[in-house]
Amino acid sequence: MVVGAAIAAAFAVTGCAPQGYDGGDYGNAAEPAAENVAATAGPEADPAATSDPAAQADPNATEGPGDPNAAPELSDDEATNSLTGSKVARMGKVVVNDEGFVLYRFDNDGNNPAKSNCAGDCAETWPPALTNDGKPKLKGVDSKLVGTVTRADGSKQLTLKGWPLYTYIGDKKPGNWKGQNVNGTWFVIQPDGAKNLTCLPKISKPVAPPANDSAGDGAGSSDDSGTGSDYSY
Repeated sequence: MVVGAAIAAAFAVTGCAPQGYDGGDYGNAAEPAAENVAATAGPEADPAATSDPAAQADPNATEGPGDPNAAPELSDDEATNSLTGSKVARMGKVVVNDEGFVLYRFDNDGNNPAKSNCAGDCAETWPPALTNDGKPKLKGVDSKLVGTVTRADGSKQLTLKGWPLYTYIGDKKPGNWKGQNVNGTWFVIQPDGAKNLTCLPKISKPVAPPANDSAGDGAGSSDDSGTGSDYSY
């Protein structure tokens, strides 16, 4: 009894779901963002954010040879039209899109200059936050930190403090954060652009990308197991 109480207390202090937690998701629905959230690093910000020269990158930097006219105009459903600073249970500070889904950053990308290294199957599993004009509605996110990067296909992806933004197909509901610490390279992003390290579940593999053939038996389709190929993303 005493040991059990101590373990429960430890999790309460860290605010992190215990290993093996399966309540249908990591995290709950996002709470509304407080107005005028400051875009400065908090106690749980990435420790390297202020010491790494890359952290001083121009948030509006772009990369890639794509012609601005090469990619077709995105529909409202395809584009990310808003970025909102919010909070979710056990994780804390996050940024969510129009639909309330948590956004992530990828360690293998670059932010000085901004560069996305997630394409192909990676982009199927981690859909980039695309934009037509680079001007999403903002709440709780400093406009000075928001920019775009041109992807290889000519489309434009939103960035936060230079880091390209993504959602994760393993997140089935708004406020989920199952992409946290996937492959040890994907992390929930905070409104100041730093990694949110409040909760670090055990490193896991990403879910499989959607199957390309409609007649398949489900192999390769997305699920919550994260099993299958040894994905590099």
